[in-house]
Amino acid sequence: MNLALFDLDNTLLAGDSDFEWAQFLIAKGVLDREIHAAKNQAFYDDYKAGALDIRAFLAFQLAPLARHDRAELDAWHREFMAARIRPIIGNPARALVRRHLDAGDLCAIVTATNSFVTGPICREFGIPHLVATVPAQENGRFTGAARGTPAFREGKIARVEAWLETQGLWWGSFDETRFYSDSLNDLPLLEKVSHPVAVDPDDTLRAHAARKGWPIMRLHQDAQG
Repeated sequence: MNLALFDLDNTLLAGDSDFEWAQFLIAKGVLDREIHAAKNQAFYDDYKAGALDIRAFLAFQLAPLARHDRAELDAWHREFMAARIRPIIGNPARALVRRHLDAGDLCAIVTATNSFVTGPICREFGIPHLVATVPAQENGRFTGAARGTPAFREGKIARVEAWLETQGLWWGSFDETRFYSDSLNDLPLLEKVSHPVAVDPDDTLRAHAARKGWPIMRLHQDAQG
């Protein structure tokens, strides 16, 4: 049996779902444009530079969830999927996932983006497992805080290992382990698997992949970002 792990933002998607969710809420008038647009962009720039303060970002990104009930959030998310997410899913990304599913590989999306935003996207791809940052809930309402270790940088390894443990598995259970990612922030997990793959990588990851002899692939030539 093989394990196939997929980063989501700028890997399976030709864009960033966390960033797009905030932009979507700004466009709807849920968030104040003047206050939130600049902060959203600044956090995104920090992420791309490998300098993101994940706790500060989560405090910013999860707060809107706590101000609205779940039915309203779910309705907004359906609009978000149609307007912002499906247009940035390309056929090559769908085909990559389908090849691994058809091969019988154990597949999961592994993403720092919270599971409220990413759960429906994971289901859109038909991927059965999601390893993501978890927004805490009480009585069905989000609290605005994260629960447990964020699935970010080394935290992705910890969260994947905890998920595998729930399946009665560990790294040694697989003949091959693959992780597809675009980002320098994912170097810890890329170094952990037996077959790392750089997908439309940032400059730092591209240089690292070239030094290591890792394959570099493109997925997004037909997606509209």
